[in-house]
Amino acid sequence: MVEKEAHITVRDVTMAYGSFVLMRDLNFTINRGDIFIIMGGSGCGKSTLMKLMVGLKVPARGKILFGDTSLWEADPVVRERIMRRTGILYQYGALWSSMTLEENVALPLETYTDLKPGHIQELVSLKLSLVGLAGFEEFYPSEISGGMAKRAALARAMALDPEILFFDEPSAGLDPVSARLLDDLILELRASLGATVVVVTHELASIFAIGNNSVFLDPDTRTMIAGGDPKKLLADSRDPKIREFLTRGEGGETRGK
Repeated sequence: MVEKEAHITVRDVTMAYGSFVLMRDLNFTINRGDIFIIMGGSGCGKSTLMKLMVGLKVPARGKILFGDTSLWEADPVVRERIMRRTGILYQYGALWSSMTLEENVALPLETYTDLKPGHIQELVSLKLSLVGLAGFEEFYPSEISGGMAKRAALARAMALDPEILFFDEPSAGLDPVSARLLDDLILELRASLGATVVVVTHELASIFAIGNNSVFLDPDTRTMIAGGDPKKLLADSRDPKIREFLTRGEGGETRGK
């Protein structure tokens, strides 16, 4: 059996806004190659937790380790180097409306590398083809569907070949077919690129289709109450909060099995 390698470790973390404690005593490990789900009801702090891991918010207490390096105790230069190894797909894509898809995807490459324009153009075409958007380089975000815009934003998130991809509610605003296609794409990219994927979502279909590890945040106790493979949590957990969350709606228990 291959021993798992910790990619991100959250240790004794408390999240707070001023004196208001949102979550406390968070402890979990995201292994290299995981598709890790941050789940829980509305207002439990899922997106805030992601902000801590992508360097946008400092924890009130505790550490976030990338390998053996503590993100918020590291030198700013080291912290920036760690963040360069990540890519982020925001909830609504956050594409620049005045730029073509090619220009959107090229932006990180132009900003953070010394590559020549011709090489950047080749890489942009490759990234867009990986997400099924070959031939759409000259289109603007307003000229494509919501699902295509999410895929274009994913191509931009992959521009710098990150080790870790973060997704904030990737299925938000998508119809069920487009959401399923995006889930399938995430699985394909994880398999082909070997990236670790962290997903903030409350969508059951996605949780069961792609997740192999997770943390469950509970707004009542203001801490995590479970972690692990979502399918195993559904099968084994007797906690009524977890079972209620994982059995709501139709089809959530079977998709992805």
